[in-house]
Amino acid sequence: MSEAPSVEAIRAARARLGDLVVTTPVRRLHSPLVERRLGKTEVVLKEELFQRTGSFKPRGALCVMLDLPKDALARGVTCVSAGNHAMATAYAAWVLGTTAKVVMPRSASPFRVAGSRELGAEVELVDNVHQAFDRVREIESTEGRTFVHPFEGPKTALGTATVGLELIEQAGELDAVIVPIGGGGLAAGVAAAVKQLSPRTAVYGVEPTGADSMARSFAAGEPRSIEAVRTIADSLGAPHAAPYSYALCRRFIDALVLVDDDQLRDAMLLLFSSAKLAVEPAGAAATAALLGPLRDRLSGKRVGLIVCGANIDAATFSKHLGDAVAQAS
Repeated sequence: MSEAPSVEAIRAARARLGDLVVTTPVRRLHSPLVERRLGKTEVVLKEELFQRTGSFKPRGALCVMLDLPKDALARGVTCVSAGNHAMATAYAAWVLGTTAKVVMPRSASPFRVAGSRELGAEVELVDNVHQAFDRVREIESTEGRTFVHPFEGPKTALGTATVGLELIEQAGELDAVIVPIGGGGLAAGVAAAVKQLSPRTAVYGVEPTGADSMARSFAAGEPRSIEAVRTIADSLGAPHAAPYSYALCRRFIDALVLVDDDQLRDAMLLLFSSAKLAVEPAGAAATAALLGPLRDRLSGKRVGLIVCGANIDAATFSKHLGDAVAQAS
């Protein structure tokens, strides 16, 4: 069994991160629309979209890079990402005084490509995510840069566990927490923290129907891959599950649910209208799960939702909201 980060280690990691990351706010989601949709369910948002670079990703990247030997840090880092992890790695390199070379698929959001460059990263674009992993391995061997994995490994989970630590400390007793799953790094850390701090709290993971690698892995009893990513939630489009994060998710997550793109758009619209949050589709995934497959199961409960990111350009965001309005009418 993979060893989970202890509560003591999670607290120490948060202290070490200091003001390199933000203690993001927790706020109750409350409006007449929310009450019509969810009745007496009390919804608590962990607004991780306000994290540095616009997503939770700096927590894991920094936990990895803070432990690099000085000579390795000086040689720089590399990563593969559709965007949020690239921006986080670029930010971590900047604040730690080194350089980042990030490899992204050509399909990546131009908004995130530009964001990575603005943070000082050298960006290489390749045809697909599989080529991106191959290219990162080349960069490792030829330039001596350290690969900062987008979602796998104990230090990554230790970083993401600080989200769960903050949520429980800020929100108090929760009946359930819902966390989005891409590769599983966020869910692994959050679930490990929540279950150790509040064992009675149920933890639910949510994936898009078009990127369900963790659901397939749970069904198979081992990490599995998907053939292609088919969802607007590209931040949740990991091509495979990996052993460590899979093991923590299997141990600490009570159940997985799936949401489709229409449900993601609907949740984006609700968060915009009721909480004034402009989130990317991945950032609306936990809300979509509560509005859809978990609505009846969690009716009347006190539920924490991880709002994991908001890196989306204005035109794409507006189109998704327009589609949601058309769907509702």
